[in-house]
Amino acid sequence: MTTKTTPPLVAPAPVPRQDTTRRNIGWGIGLLALVAVHWVAVGSTDFYVERLVAGWSNIVSFFAEAVPPDLDWDTVIRPGLDGLLTTLWIGLLGTTFSVPFAIVLAMGAARTVTSNRLVYQACRSILSFLRAVPDIVFALILVTAVGLGPFAGVMALILHNTGVMGKLWAEAVEDTDQGPQTALRTAGASRLQQLAHATVPMSLPQITGLLLYRFDVNVRSSLVLGLVGAGGIGLLINRSIKTFQFDEMFTYIIMVLILVVLVDQFSAWLRRRL
Repeated sequence: MTTKTTPPLVAPAPVPRQDTTRRNIGWGIGLLALVAVHWVAVGSTDFYVERLVAGWSNIVSFFAEAVPPDLDWDTVIRPGLDGLLTTLWIGLLGTTFSVPFAIVLAMGAARTVTSNRLVYQACRSILSFLRAVPDIVFALILVTAVGLGPFAGVMALILHNTGVMGKLWAEAVEDTDQGPQTALRTAGASRLQQLAHATVPMSLPQITGLLLYRFDVNVRSSLVLGLVGAGGIGLLINRSIKTFQFDEMFTYIIMVLILVVLVDQFSAWLRRRL
């Protein structure tokens, strides 16, 4: 017994052939331009691997002087621990003291929060300036103004971190679901009530994660700030390099590595608990 097949009501349309020639030419031109830019960059920076090979003996001599590390308690370990704690405190204060400024500027720089274009552009401009100037430049200026020490490092991190964190928080606020805020606005809630009951609670997990990330980054940045006189263990590393005490320097680097790992583990643990 044979069954009759019902012909399709609509005949399948043939798939048009795509002309990929123009797209392939575009990709080829883009790739050639990328290679040309890198070629110019390598020539301008003298980035030649043979120079590293030629200086291999100097690298070996450096590590021969750095290993084993100097583990003297009175002259190396104890000052290193004090400097390490100072570095941690600089990173902590530079992060937490920038929170009030960053949150105010972030709300002003978020389109979904600020309707006044003048306020929006002003907050964006301030964040762009603070973000564009590196923290080490702020530290150099502040060391000249207030002298050597951790205070200059904390202030430098506050200024730079306000710009970076304010920008990240503004984007986090803009990316949140606007449904609850719209519902509160429709119900007659004020702008402050919308922020307190909708915008901030919705974006709080992302804001907290970015805050912990910036704390991790600022602890590492505070090490570099010490190299320009802003206190911390970076100051000890700079002194060891200038006096050619590479075994001391290696000890301080090991201590910094331990601190970075501990801060990273603490941040990961705290994120899991939030």
